[in-house]
Amino acid sequence: MNSVITVRLDKSLQKRLESISKNTGVSRSDIIRDALKRQLSILAFEKHREMAMPFAEAHGFLTDEDVFKEVS
Repeated sequence: MNSVITVRLDKSLQKRLESISKNTGVSRSDIIRDALKRQLSILAFEKHREMAMPFAEAHGFLTDEDVFKEVS
């Protein structure tokens, strides 16, 4: 079951959304839904990374490059 949510956009963002929607043929709802999914994934990743960092640092992984070297 889908639900409806109201989001307030400033005029500039609304115009950009309408323009992209019109130019791509993708509905405004689909654009917003996809953007929200992406943002939620980013936030979840950042939270997991924040939780894992103390363990990684304790094992000498201080940067992304340290991890890359280990798995390459």
